[in-house]
Amino acid sequence: MAQPAPINILRGHKSQIHATAFVRGNDRLATGDADGYVMLWDLAIMRPRAVWQAHQNAILAIRGWGNDKIITHGRDHRLVVWQLRLEDEQNLASVSPLELTGDTPPQPWMLHVLDVNTMNFCAFSGCPNTPGSNTTLADDTSGTILVAVPNTLLAESIDIFELPSQRRIHTVKPGEKNGMAMTLAVLYKGTNLILVAGFENGMCSVFVLYDKADKWIMTYRGQSHSQPVLSVDVEAQGEYFISSAADSLVVKHPVPISSKAVLPTAPASVKKVTATGADASTPPTATSGIGALFASGAKTGSTGELGTKAWEDPIKVANTKHSGQQSLTIRSDGLVFATAGWDSKVRIYATKSLKELAVLKWHQVGVYATAFAHAKSQTGSAAADSGKKLQMSPSIHEDVPDAVVSNPGGKSAMTVKDRRYHHAKHTHWVVAGAKDGKLSLWDIY
Repeated sequence: MAQPAPINILRGHKSQIHATAFVRGNDRLATGDADGYVMLWDLAIMRPRAVWQAHQNAILAIRGWGNDKIITHGRDHRLVVWQLRLEDEQNLASVSPLELTGDTPPQPWMLHVLDVNTMNFCAFSGCPNTPGSNTTLADDTSGTILVAVPNTLLAESIDIFELPSQRRIHTVKPGEKNGMAMTLAVLYKGTNLILVAGFENGMCSVFVLYDKADKWIMTYRGQSHSQPVLSVDVEAQGEYFISSAADSLVVKHPVPISSKAVLPTAPASVKKVTATGADASTPPTATSGIGALFASGAKTGSTGELGTKAWEDPIKVANTKHSGQQSLTIRSDGLVFATAGWDSKVRIYATKSLKELAVLKWHQVGVYATAFAHAKSQTGSAAADSGKKLQMSPSIHEDVPDAVVSNPGGKSAMTVKDRRYHHAKHTHWVVAGAKDGKLSLWDIY
């Protein structure tokens, strides 16, 4: 197999890139750097459409909210929601930070600002506040979302806020023994609100909000990593999550929420493990509900449908032999995931087997951020696992319907501009942002 090569290199950031995200249905790429600047790239022409300084310090995360809002999280202890519609771009600067001179460029309209804790470099996570919908922030039309960030006073605890009300509605307290929260993911799995967290001591935990009260139950705790967890990402349906750390492991974990998923029968004594790790004995009659999750499996070795001790053992562990992989991102179709390596390489893995499928090498310095464009679901994950479908995507003309291309003079013909936009929105982009301030764009399956 030929070594993949980047389709394009985007230059414009003056400092290292820490955050990337495809927004507006792959129409734009948003990137954030260590100086707090955001660049919004038009992928049809590979040029910036909007540039502004969103924060006074490094940007930790950037996400699209629907088609008209962008959320940025900076180390200046602020999380900001910006209004940025297509028509708003013309009012903003399009000159890159490398070329900026004079006054600071104008900012988009600032809709909401949250004061948050960023002392432990933990980026926010968010999801629509719509139980059972399985939608993402980028697809949200409800107008109400949840965001998870480390607690302002206790770095090991996690706060969940609601936007746009800016109310703190939950605080999860895992306890001090795991150290600081390093990476988070919040989502609904069906009607259950789930929080996944990776900690300083290498622990990964799953917490479930029980009975819609402010009572969080730990349903999984896996100590697979020996170093701080750098990133976690949850599969779109909440079936599993994958973690990477400062060590060389990538680990696939379960996301248990009910007794049926963990223990087929309830034992004589059922114990509940709270978010603080305390045990509370319950009567033997408690044979259903979330309490049955913890039916002394850790001590007796009871096994369930997930295999082994389902509430503390991972699904699969792979030693990649490469330390320091961060910004782990699962593609929207669930077939592959990518990591950004301190060794300057982006690696693509199969989610089913954790097998390495490709190594994307262009940058000469560490890569800090990766992102996938939204991809439609495909069948046959075995093909992805074998690596046979890992190839360059079709050219711009092959990506356009034959009837359109074969009739360039007809009424239904696409212009060159239309073909560029069609190609940009339907390509399986992978982007990598690095310490050199450059972005590499790759087009692989």
